[in-house]
Amino acid sequence: VQLVESGGGLVHPGGSLRLSCTASGFTFSSYAMSWYRQTPGTERELVAIIGRAGDSTNYADSVKGRFTISRDDAKNTMYLQMNSLKSEDTAVYYCRADRVALGRLYWGQGTQVTVSS
Repeated sequence: VQLVESGGGLVHPGGSLRLSCTASGFTFSSYAMSWYRQTPGTERELVAIIGRAGDSTNYADSVKGRFTISRDDAKNTMYLQMNSLKSEDTAVYYCRADRVALGRLYWGQGTQVTVSS
């Protein structure tokens, strides 16, 4: 089982980035997928979640209207489009796969996003 994030980097305030999370080793379409982020000394926080087949989405209040989560089950990939980035969005972003019915939970290794002028 593997979740690999990509697309992080350094961006100016107001800029955009698109993160990707590519999965392998499990049936991607059967899992709810989510993005979390973490800064040093804080707990990992939920950013956005998308249900199986993209039937539902939910966002942290801090990113509503700026971030969009999506998935492409044919490519085993989830995305996070981040617009109007702010310095407080700086964090390591992790993807997560959940299948509650089977008690299975997987994490990626994280990708750094830095928003700075």
